[in-house]
Amino acid sequence: MSGREEAGFNTCPRSSTDRTFPCGGKGYRFESCRGRMALTLETPLSQLPRIGKKYYKQFHKLGLNIVRDLLYYFPHRYDDFSNIVPIAKLELHKTATIQGKILDIKSTQTFQRRITLVEAIVQDKTSIIKAIWFNQYFIAQILKKGQQVSLSGKLKLGSKGYYLSNPSYEIMRFTPHQKFGGGLTHTAGLIPVYPETAGITSRVIRFALKMSLPIINQIKEFLPSEIIKNQNLPPLKTALKEIHFPKTKISAEKARNRLAFDELFLIQLSVIQQKQVLQKQIAKAIPFNKELVQSFVKSLPFQLTNSQKIAAWDILQDIAKPMPMNRLLNGDVGSGKTVVAAIAALEVAKTGSQVAFMAPTEILAQQHFKEISKLLKRFKLKIGLLTSSTGKIFYKGKTDPEKKSKISNGASIVIGTHALIQKGVVFRDLALIIIDEQHRFGVEQRATLQKAATIPHFLTLTATPIPRTLALTIYGDLDISLLKEMPKGRQKIITKIVAPANRQQAYEFIRQQIKQGQQAFVICPLIEESEKLAAKGEPRHRREVKSVTQEYEKLTKEIFPDLKIAMLHGKMRPKEKEEIMTQFKDKKTNVLVSTSVIEVGIDIPNATVIMIEGSERFGLAQLHQFRGRVGRGKHQSYCFLFTDSPAKTTQARLKALLKCENGFELAEKDLKIRGPGELYGVRQSGLPDLAMANLGNLPLVEQTRKEANNLLDKDSELKNYPLLQEKLKEFHRTVHFE
Repeated sequence: MSGREEAGFNTCPRSSTDRTFPCGGKGYRFESCRGRMALTLETPLSQLPRIGKKYYKQFHKLGLNIVRDLLYYFPHRYDDFSNIVPIAKLELHKTATIQGKILDIKSTQTFQRRITLVEAIVQDKTSIIKAIWFNQYFIAQILKKGQQVSLSGKLKLGSKGYYLSNPSYEIMRFTPHQKFGGGLTHTAGLIPVYPETAGITSRVIRFALKMSLPIINQIKEFLPSEIIKNQNLPPLKTALKEIHFPKTKISAEKARNRLAFDELFLIQLSVIQQKQVLQKQIAKAIPFNKELVQSFVKSLPFQLTNSQKIAAWDILQDIAKPMPMNRLLNGDVGSGKTVVAAIAALEVAKTGSQVAFMAPTEILAQQHFKEISKLLKRFKLKIGLLTSSTGKIFYKGKTDPEKKSKISNGASIVIGTHALIQKGVVFRDLALIIIDEQHRFGVEQRATLQKAATIPHFLTLTATPIPRTLALTIYGDLDISLLKEMPKGRQKIITKIVAPANRQQAYEFIRQQIKQGQQAFVICPLIEESEKLAAKGEPRHRREVKSVTQEYEKLTKEIFPDLKIAMLHGKMRPKEKEEIMTQFKDKKTNVLVSTSVIEVGIDIPNATVIMIEGSERFGLAQLHQFRGRVGRGKHQSYCFLFTDSPAKTTQARLKALLKCENGFELAEKDLKIRGPGELYGVRQSGLPDLAMANLGNLPLVEQTRKEANNLLDKDSELKNYPLLQEKLKEFHRTVHFE
């Protein structure tokens, strides 16, 4: 990196005194030896002076390709360098900015530790201070004796006296025509700090932004003026300037709030419009059959919970309408979602129409096939199982092999994997699709199943608790039913945090459970040992993060050499995973060592212990779902949380799991701690960072939803808002929820 560039100034083939060139600081229109170039929002970053050749690849890694991308790349925090003080008044361990003249600067190397030191002596009117940079040898090429500099850093005390440690630096070259941020970019006021990547620092990003900032004037306001007024929001141009180079903390916060509002508002418009489009389509109305439903409920060997009754009623009301249902049934593991789904499937099947029930894996499809067949046995329905490897049909108490084409055409209820949408599978009259643990069912997948003029009703089942804010945004096009109660008689799972000293006792407890005929899960956060976590210098508890392969070897050879142990992880082939899970379900193995692939769906009533290694590396909602893998049979079950982390925050977070059995409450806590991107996979949707960060902000989410609803009520197609229409199209090109 060249000295002048690192300092935040461009260079030019001509003299730096030539004010018509970038190095002279003349405005933001670039004069070069080749001619004149004006920036636009679409200008590739490769064409920015001193950016293209050296940094374009790194900008591309950050997803930044044109000037517009750069302007919408927001800082994640600010360094406060607004405290400019005389050197004589510097305070130990406090960050401050000084401005003075370099009396001397030199670079040395310590032979013992092989560290390069750059030391500068800086003087102002009040005193002298030493500034030291560690392993930044290039600074000695940038800063020169006699220069006026601005330095921002923390005062420390070493063996040779006081010094500024690794301060941010800037050569003081004020030019009166600079409009934004004053003459200093890196050492005065609130300094934006951006998400970085290897080879590119916030300093370089700020420099590129400083050149690009006036292009904000080309950005058009797309938010309706009445919404800006209602919500007391600053103009878009102001917000973009202030988020990058804010005058005060308040102006930075107002800017961030405006831009977060924009992103959430676009999400709301998108999902509400999707819902409106679906409501205009035609589905087969399934009339409510009171006698049939009552007969089914009476046939159950247990009583439905109030939540199950309410959810079932909502679903039956939805499918009775001539518009497609699009409902999410959300409930904890073991709350009885399948029974509720069976009620809807029964009513549809008894009208002569068909139901497709799709599961994410073959073993789960088999599980649903057995359960649905058992629940609906007395109603004499043809229930089919269709996966990539098998085709069966259940009718009048018997299960027989059958050709796949006959299953999809002849069965009333067809349960399967994604084989249900494979080529050659044709339904004669599909009226309801039930999807297990896939929150979104793609447009193309729907089109594959939709062969008639009417489209099917859709019901999605999930055990992943969805907080209210996410229900109002990324799931805003779905109607949501919640199962907040557990069936009577289900035992509470005893959950304990196990200290490292008590590990052997836990192993012995597992052995005793297995001797009694039960089974155990062992969950690890990694597949193989991570080189990064094993690196020298990492804290011990970080170096000892358990991997599946390590733990499998240890349990097999050292702890339980006499037991049958299996290993499962996401890198295995689907068929291999199915075989391992089937053997465990059939009690052919005693202990299953696994990654989080067992988190969803599988029912092993004989498993009574789940032991979670490195539990601090999982979220609360995820740990709760792991815990739900046990406690599904008649025996008392246990969840052991292992952590080597001594951090008080880790212990406090894990203790929340001991006190709380409600997945929804834990999900709300998890949302605040870990964020929606880590919890719900929305990071893969392409959501902008500010929207992601504010998906837990209930007041802001409710405001954006209210404004979106009001606007679409007046103008459902946004015909009177062409700029908003265009912005929404742009949003759809980059964001997807499927």
